[in-house]
Amino acid sequence: MEEREEAYQRKERASLVAIVVLACLAVSSLFVAFSYYCYIRNKVSKRHRINKKFNCEEKGDCQDGKQEVTDKEMHVFTFKQLHSATCGFSKSNVVGHGGGFGLVYRGVLNDGRKVAIKFMDNNAGKQGGEEFKMEVELLSRLRSPYLLSLLGYCSDNSHKLLVYEFMANGGLQKHLYPIIRSGSVPLRLDWETRMRIALEAAKGLEYLHEQVSPPVIHRDFKSSNVLLDRDFHAKVSDFGLAKVGSDKAGGHVSTRVLGTQGYVAPEYALTGHLTTKSDVYSYGIVLLELLTGRVPVDMKRATGEGVLVSWALPQLAERDKVVDVMDPTLEGQYSTKEVVQVAAIAAMCVQEEADYRPLMADVVKSLVPLVRSRGSGSKLSGCSPNSPGKASVGSQ
Repeated sequence: MEEREEAYQRKERASLVAIVVLACLAVSSLFVAFSYYCYIRNKVSKRHRINKKFNCEEKGDCQDGKQEVTDKEMHVFTFKQLHSATCGFSKSNVVGHGGGFGLVYRGVLNDGRKVAIKFMDNNAGKQGGEEFKMEVELLSRLRSPYLLSLLGYCSDNSHKLLVYEFMANGGLQKHLYPIIRSGSVPLRLDWETRMRIALEAAKGLEYLHEQVSPPVIHRDFKSSNVLLDRDFHAKVSDFGLAKVGSDKAGGHVSTRVLGTQGYVAPEYALTGHLTTKSDVYSYGIVLLELLTGRVPVDMKRATGEGVLVSWALPQLAERDKVVDVMDPTLEGQYSTKEVVQVAAIAAMCVQEEADYRPLMADVVKSLVPLVRSRGSGSKLSGCSPNSPGKASVGSQ
């Protein structure tokens, strides 16, 4: 009898434990489901608020003549204000092209601030509208001294414009490959300035990848999207193609392949799988541009030299050959030891296997000692550091 009672009690205890475990699992499942529901609801609500604001402005229902401010201190300009700031969008104020978005104008606001104004072309279509919303949504919440600041936007009726801080020396691309005009002297960057630009651009990507959750993948990082202020400090720009990445370690997001030829990571081009390592590859290409002074793709060059990464990578692996790929306009004014170190970083960034590429945090750590070892008196070949430049926003 006692044995039967003990067996019965054991079964009873086991049943009780099973009930408690199942109850805990049920409660946990409900909690997870509720948390996910709240997350989705918050995300949808945020998107709804942005779309509602855009629709309000397009219909002209919002207050006229005022700079409204969103929750993130984002100014909403009227078309009239920006028309005045650019002298009626004068051709003399055109300073570049915002990729497929439209023209970029230099402007001066009523308070005296210089700005760059990107005017979306009416033919930009759905893609242009998506880029416009993505820039506003992302840059209204991202805060870093290494990202170009979006000061505000305008969405009056059929007009869509983005207003950025003014970057007096424009895109990095135009300094690496200057267009020689009659009476003008090409601007050339010295080694110290190139290294500082490389570090500051790396810090911009590091912020997007590792200080934002979930991470943000730029997806169109290139030399024309690295903008320079009057002192040649760099900021990352043009977030129209940016994508929110996976918050899982080693995770990816699947999306259609967009970007610029020569900068797109091979695995992304082949599979559409986008990760932060896709940006690392693009950064590696820009680093190669800083080293060699060559564009990523130039089929006018000799056989075997048309694709920068294919031509440079084998030589970067050999210490004695690294100097052979250097930009001749530098005229040997650099430390060979530093060149070898930067070449090694570039080679790691453009590895074909994404897993072999470093994190941007590692890139930053590797570059910091190279920049710290330099004085602040960087030189620019062929120009005065204080010579006026043109602003540029986005790709050219």
